[in-house]
Amino acid sequence: MAQQRCSATSRNTENLRTVFRAWTYLFTSLLLLSVTAKAGLYTPTDQIVLLSPDNIDSVIFNSSRSLLVEFYASWCGHCIAFSPTWKGLARDIKEWKPAVDLAAMDCAERRNRETCYNYNIQGYPTIKFFQAFSKRGSKGLHIRDVPHDVKTLRQGIVNLLESNVEAWPPACPPLEPASEVEIDNFFDSNNVEYLALIFETADSYVGREVTLDLLQYENIAVRRVLSSEQGLVSRMRVTDFPSCYLYYANGNYTRVTVNIEARSFYSYALQKLPRVARAGKPQGANDSHSKSTVDREWREFNRSRVYMADLESALHYSLRVEVAAYPEIRGEALSALKLYISVLAKYFPGRPVVMNLLQALDSWLTDYKEFKVSYSSIKAVLDNAGEVPNAVLPNEEKWVGCQGSQPHYRGYPCSVWTLFHLLTVQAAESTSSSDPLDVLKAMRSYVKNFFGCRECATHFESMAEDSMGEVTNRTTSVLWLWARHNQVNSRLAGALSEDPQFPKIQWPPPDMCPQCHSVTGGEHEWKQGAVLDFLRSHFAADRILRDHLEGEAVLLAKQAETQAGQQEAEKAVRGPGRRAREAGETVGEEEEETQEGPVEQQQEEEEDLEEQMAAGKPGRERAEADQQWGHISPSRNPKPSIVGLRRQKARGEDIVDLDSFINQHYKMRAVRDAAAAVAVLERNIRKAEERLWAPRLQPKEPQDYVAIRKKRDLAGQYVGVEGAELEAQEKHWISLLSLGFSRLDISLCVLLYCLSSLCLLAMYLYFKMKLRLRRGKMALP
Repeated sequence: MAQQRCSATSRNTENLRTVFRAWTYLFTSLLLLSVTAKAGLYTPTDQIVLLSPDNIDSVIFNSSRSLLVEFYASWCGHCIAFSPTWKGLARDIKEWKPAVDLAAMDCAERRNRETCYNYNIQGYPTIKFFQAFSKRGSKGLHIRDVPHDVKTLRQGIVNLLESNVEAWPPACPPLEPASEVEIDNFFDSNNVEYLALIFETADSYVGREVTLDLLQYENIAVRRVLSSEQGLVSRMRVTDFPSCYLYYANGNYTRVTVNIEARSFYSYALQKLPRVARAGKPQGANDSHSKSTVDREWREFNRSRVYMADLESALHYSLRVEVAAYPEIRGEALSALKLYISVLAKYFPGRPVVMNLLQALDSWLTDYKEFKVSYSSIKAVLDNAGEVPNAVLPNEEKWVGCQGSQPHYRGYPCSVWTLFHLLTVQAAESTSSSDPLDVLKAMRSYVKNFFGCRECATHFESMAEDSMGEVTNRTTSVLWLWARHNQVNSRLAGALSEDPQFPKIQWPPPDMCPQCHSVTGGEHEWKQGAVLDFLRSHFAADRILRDHLEGEAVLLAKQAETQAGQQEAEKAVRGPGRRAREAGETVGEEEEETQEGPVEQQQEEEEDLEEQMAAGKPGRERAEADQQWGHISPSRNPKPSIVGLRRQKARGEDIVDLDSFINQHYKMRAVRDAAAAVAVLERNIRKAEERLWAPRLQPKEPQDYVAIRKKRDLAGQYVGVEGAELEAQEKHWISLLSLGFSRLDISLCVLLYCLSSLCLLAMYLYFKMKLRLRRGKMALP
């Protein structure tokens, strides 16, 4: 017996081990799949061309631009350490793409290994340069001793471009120094409005870098002039190197004023010149503004301020448009919505009427405990169907600081960024002890679940997954969102979604926050302390402009008008059925007047008696007692109703509102019909019980008993007092014996008692046998 149990235990243990191995194998496979899916150090959002055996030949050979390629292995520690530098370089020279671009190939991926062998890749990382119009079969120029800083790499790319002696990239302007003769004859052969001259020394790269920075801009050209060009230097009275001058076709010139004489300041100042725009974008700012669209007019605004109209428009669009795309919200999406509304109710510095509505919505969602919610329920709260006092959210978009030169530019994306910048700053200024990352978590979950641009949501989720874990407090959350916004601006600069009148720049620009910028070793740097102070000032609640806003009274009036219109529409929908009911009521009005009163009184008496029976006192005993002492039950008094009042009035005096009268009339009839149905159902149940128990309670003289059973005349009076007393006495004893329980309750109790006894007996036998087996096992030698 013991041996059998031991063998059974061994088999069970082996089965558990097998199941454990299977789950371990499955988990490991899933982990490996996830790692494989995320293999590679770069993504398309890094502005780096990702090479594969399918596209490498078409990207490298016979291309009109030069290409710098990194061959790497995703498992290589040096490659991982070098990847941030390669990404930073791609962002730094994004304007140079028509002349030179960056690419990368992961040689650790199985399908790429043969290609890496063909290009003689023997170590990682390996950087190779391919000139423009490289021939098929070229292995590229191997770059040795690759520096690990962006500045040195950028200057190396300039040197490599200048080495293109066989085929110069068509989009790349000349990088060699310009002479005085060339400058004097420049406008004869070039149709541009501005010629920017960068005066510098021979070893400086500023002129060439600014030339490439303006590569994609029209109506301007940039040339480099060395300090040794004495004739031009003396004529234009140049004393500082480097310095930037604008030269015009009429021979006039002006110096470009910047805070710091450096590449980034020159490039920004030149890109902001009037009528200078990215290639392919419209240049006339006034033309696009003067053309009004169908339902939009241009609103003058201050570009350096935040407008409440944009913030309220963002709330309206997110809650009434984006969330409305989901008829039913459940699970993770519902949690994201609750967190989003909670953050808005906590930190949004809105007007009182808007805050009242946000807090009402937050309270409603907090109390909502179901797994899912329909958007119609949320919309009812947004439309203030509950009539919360002084609570309203504007029901339209009105872009001011976020308006674009055309309707499809800026607008909602601009306002969403503004809204979350504002919330991070307000949270940083708050003294609340809640989660310091609640705003970033709310933004991340909202964008992931509701933001309409799904590609944008994927990119933002990727950024959050990579670096949001580094945020530890509310101050760093403000800077994290600012840095990621600039990263997005860098990626979208030059895209079709960029407004030509509001280009994607690194924000805040030098003219808005000079103290935020600095230069170290010729490279631009952000002073994050100054940036934080600027953000706190820029998004302060007391600095938000409330221009172009509708007054709170106007919004409340519009809301009341909308609600009244909805009620009228509902009445119109119910109109045909209501008119039919009115016609039927008119036809049977005389019959209703003769029968409605007694019938209604009789139903009320029955309801009163049924309530007394439910309370434990027989209804007939109460009725007989009332009759004996001359009491009249209050329920027998005719209750006033709208129908009765209508009959009592003369036709000439009937000034009751027809809609209100009809609604009240049918409500009363519905309540009365429901009560009558319940009374009939309870009466049928009581009669069935009497028939069930009648044989046991039958008196000695059945015929007499039947003769004196209760009868009720039209007036509701009971006859056969002796029979009523006998029946009341019998029911009284039955009520005492059953203690208020029905026969079904007693039967269920007996059944459950038997089942519990059987369960206890089974448990007793089981433990008894188990104890015997254990004793037998211990008795074995």
